[in-house]
Amino acid sequence: MRHAHPLRPAVPEPTLTSDTHVPCREPGPADVPAIPAQKSSGAPYGLLPFNAAAPAGAVELLLACCHSHRWAERIAAHRPYPTTDALLAAAEEAGYDLAGADLDEALAAESSAPPHPDAPPAARTALRAAHAAYESRFGHAFVISLDGVRPGERLDAVLAGIRSRLGNEPEEERAVAADELRRLARSRLAFALAGGLTSTRGNL
Repeated sequence: MRHAHPLRPAVPEPTLTSDTHVPCREPGPADVPAIPAQKSSGAPYGLLPFNAAAPAGAVELLLACCHSHRWAERIAAHRPYPTTDALLAAAEEAGYDLAGADLDEALAAESSAPPHPDAPPAARTALRAAHAAYESRFGHAFVISLDGVRPGERLDAVLAGIRSRLGNEPEEERAVAADELRRLARSRLAFALAGGLTSTRGNL
């Protein structure tokens, strides 16, 4: 693995992904919708259970964070990890090494977070149109990390992000999406280890 990439804190601030990643703290109910999972995972959470899990269980949890089999298998194969920070650092480092096919596999599993049920109809329409335009141009769901963005500001942040990134060339946007996906994978894994739900996708 490469080294010298700056590391993010151990447990994330509220975020979203295709929605979206702290000194360690237990996530509260308000944090759960902020980090929607890719798919559900039945694997046990916590560092010790993760280290002790069968390879298939560890890979399952990791795939719920980033759906690249090579990424998940690589991280699972290096167990046991001495600390949660070490595991999160390994996950981030592995994210820098995603090959083209790995990134395609991971992005294909992403989907866009819907607006909050209380969002006005105009906002819902604008978000649907923006996501459709992005997916038509780049061929995959819009992926964004919203670390530190207040819940009431997430919808505007996503709309602004899509509009801004629609002007990117495909290869430029692919690099941006890979960076956002790496941040999301770290956030999802941190929340899963801390007992956060990884089976519920939240709203903007």
